[in-house]
Amino acid sequence: MSGSQCCENPPALNSSCGSSGSVLELGGLKAYATGPSDSKLAILLISDVFGYEAPNLWKLADKVAAAGFYVVVPDFFYGDPYSPSNSEKPLPVWIQSHGTDKGFEDAKPVIAALKNKGFSAIGAAGFCWGAKVVVELGKSDYIQAAVLLHPSLVTVDDIKELKAPIAILGAEVDRISPPELLKKFEEVLSSRAELNGYVKIFPGTSHGWTVRYNVEDETAVKHAEEAHQNMLDWFVEYVK
Repeated sequence: MSGSQCCENPPALNSSCGSSGSVLELGGLKAYATGPSDSKLAILLISDVFGYEAPNLWKLADKVAAAGFYVVVPDFFYGDPYSPSNSEKPLPVWIQSHGTDKGFEDAKPVIAALKNKGFSAIGAAGFCWGAKVVVELGKSDYIQAAVLLHPSLVTVDDIKELKAPIAILGAEVDRISPPELLKKFEEVLSSRAELNGYVKIFPGTSHGWTVRYNVEDETAVKHAEEAHQNMLDWFVEYVK
């Protein structure tokens, strides 16, 4: 995740951008929550390094919630998302305090809290940094389905250990998880008849395209929305 693509096109953070949800505390973390609280199906969206308040991420949460899921977007960075303008915390320094291993541990009480509220099936999608957290959750029974979007730090061995059905949505132009690596993921999934999963590489896209797109760029929006629909379709199929 040391490549500059992880840090390109940072969003303008706006804690009031969600159209239908609210910020609450869940499992010890602040989180944006949206959707029917009486649903039995929950979705966890785990952000990239720019944090849980990214406007496009909240819009996506609302979109998933409209399909009948209760969606939560936790603040795994405790109010300290990566900021390119903070010269005192370049990415290698910032990541020391916000490793994906810590994110995985912090996700467990969030999932436990959802189960305590009566949610019987939980899916999780991770973007860049968040993809590594999701793949760790997918190695046990924490979640019923996983989606990785332009993943970072995910290895072939991670895919070999997965138990949850997984959709991997990658970019054609991605130095972090290039198509060559994604094709290795695909080979592993193809060899595991017991595990449902697929890899899709989006032509003309670059790392971060599903949440860090320009809303005024019609082509960028189209690519992002296609990936959003693929993610939603996966959850509809496996989180029930």
